[in-house]
Amino acid sequence: MRILIAPDKFKGSLTAAQAASAIAEGALRVYPDAVATQFPVADGGEGTLEAAVAAGYEERLNAVVGPILAPIGAAWALRNDAFGGATAVIETAQACGLAHMEPTPANALRAHSYGCGQLIAAALDAGATEIVLGVGGSAMTDGGSGALRALGLKPLDTAGNVVPLGGGSLRDVVTVNASGLDPRLAAVKFRIAVDVQNPLFGPNGAAHVFGPQKGADADAVEQLDDGLRNWARALMQATERDVNVPGAGAAGGFPASFLAFSNATLEGGFDLVAGLTGLAAQLADADLVITGEGSMDSQSLEGKAPIALADAARERGIPVIVVAGRILVTPEDLAKHGVVAAAQLLDVASSPDDAVANAAKYLTLATSQVLEGA
Repeated sequence: MRILIAPDKFKGSLTAAQAASAIAEGALRVYPDAVATQFPVADGGEGTLEAAVAAGYEERLNAVVGPILAPIGAAWALRNDAFGGATAVIETAQACGLAHMEPTPANALRAHSYGCGQLIAAALDAGATEIVLGVGGSAMTDGGSGALRALGLKPLDTAGNVVPLGGGSLRDVVTVNASGLDPRLAAVKFRIAVDVQNPLFGPNGAAHVFGPQKGADADAVEQLDDGLRNWARALMQATERDVNVPGAGAAGGFPASFLAFSNATLEGGFDLVAGLTGLAAQLADADLVITGEGSMDSQSLEGKAPIALADAARERGIPVIVVAGRILVTPEDLAKHGVVAAAQLLDVASSPDDAVANAAKYLTLATSQVLEGA
């Protein structure tokens, strides 16, 4: 038997690679002669870099400016192709993620994406001809303005001064000076992984929907939304491109600046990462797929990595087993996606806290039990 073990991260307890290792241990207890291939997956957000590295990309580390100016180390990855090009994989969360700041109203206004622009510059210096941007878990709501600042763009106020970094300053932008913008942006191919369809601004935009998660109170949300609206106007004036499109509200509006100043495309996160890592080839050789994540809930059914993988396996006639920290959807919901059996850590752990603290142990146990009963 050939088992493809392809979980997403168990947020707060296990990385996708750690989860895959624990699941493999449980699977081999039941099927000791099986070939168990560990293949972490992601949907374009946090975990994308890990999936790329697991698939053979070279991990690199750069010092960058964090989302509220404190210096941090940020990882990214690169792989050369046979034709002289190279693909870089960058997660915005590495340089400007919410984990790097306390979510307060003041920080929500100050947070910026400058460090991600520094990673893009590093990728360009390394010869990248294609840059994949995973945009989940971000701290900022700056429309990607900080990243372009790191690449030479100057947003100017009425006095001709460069405005401060952060989404809270975007209301003051009158025009942008692109004369110093890195010319390599025009030549590189940007592929931005998004799993939401929110526009840049408005009631369903980045500030209103995601701002509160980043510490923004009601006043800060309105200020950020006004800023993104004004930023869209400035980008339209500079490039004649309308950036208030579905998906542009991901990661605090980060895609907007690249939709304006590069040939960026927005792509579904799971399909993009699956193509980068060679998941289709792994599926072709599998007799059984085991996947999972920390919380299998209604959002999972909207195309998160484990369910998207289950759908791909179902199309090939491959049965799927799910193991999750907790499962908040019905067996009938899962069966529609080709899942034949499922188990959650909460059923085998002594307590919810114990399930988190000893996630690997209970993930192994839950995998064994569900396979024995399947």
